[in-house]
Amino acid sequence: MAQRTVLVVLFDDVQSLDVTGPVEVFTGAEHHTPGSYRIRTASLDGAPVRTSSGLTVVPDAALTEEAPGPHTLLVPGGEGTRRPDPELVEWLRAHGPHTGRLVSVCTGAILLAAAGLLDGHRVTTHWAYCDKLARDHPAVDVDPDPIYVRDGQISTSAGVTSGIDLALALVEEDLGRDVALTVARHLVVFLRRPGNQAQFSAQLAAQTAQREPLREVQQWITEHPDGDLAVEALAARAALSPRHFARAFQAETGMTPGRYVDRVRLEHARRLLEDTGDGVEEVSRASGYGTPEAMRRAFLKALGATPAEYRRRFRTTPVGQSG
Repeated sequence: MAQRTVLVVLFDDVQSLDVTGPVEVFTGAEHHTPGSYRIRTASLDGAPVRTSSGLTVVPDAALTEEAPGPHTLLVPGGEGTRRPDPELVEWLRAHGPHTGRLVSVCTGAILLAAAGLLDGHRVTTHWAYCDKLARDHPAVDVDPDPIYVRDGQISTSAGVTSGIDLALALVEEDLGRDVALTVARHLVVFLRRPGNQAQFSAQLAAQTAQREPLREVQQWITEHPDGDLAVEALAARAALSPRHFARAFQAETGMTPGRYVDRVRLEHARRLLEDTGDGVEEVSRASGYGTPEAMRRAFLKALGATPAEYRRRFRTTPVGQSG
């Protein structure tokens, strides 16, 4: 197996997690399968860089000292992309086309676009900068919704932690699902989060309530998707009247209790379909749907796919049952 070089570009005011997240993924894959990756970091002149959070990162080398044409060239984002260094942009313009795989995390896409490397390609970036990227670079097809986008040899990801999602997808492509799943489990993250930048995740899509009783109810819902999650039962847990509870929950989380419950149950069912061989009837009971037909309707409404179709697409372990 040929070793793949992953070269990570560093610059002042880079977002530290944009760097360390993917590096941890590729390093984990290298530990699992020795000889699979050679991870390198480099700044323009080889000098240490200060991240936007104040951490100092010491690169392995200067960009000019690195061998040309790495297998994967990874450009992170951060505040340092707001005013791109012309010298760095020129380096990317000269060397980007000669890499096997061009990858950006978060606003790293801004640097690639400034170097003219994204023209004619479908890409994404952090949701807060999608409009700016599209406005400043009209030749780039900016899609604000996906967690990451892969268009030929160019892969771009949304904000910060989505760089981990993209790196896992690249490891899966290189070394297979089992290795990627092992790395994901070690990092305690999903191997694959389907959906858009809202993640179909109740915990991410909803705000955390300000009041402790409501936060405790949110946590209880997450831990007991198969429990009694009627408004009356949840209100009793918060020691509020059902009407007061429903009004306060929506005001503090941005969604109704029913909508929050729907998302938690959908997320729980997705995890079981992805990571276990449990039958659809068992999954539907464990996720609070009661019947496979109720879960099927929920999946079609939210994801446009039946549970069986979803499992075939996203399962992380071989399973013999479908629904």
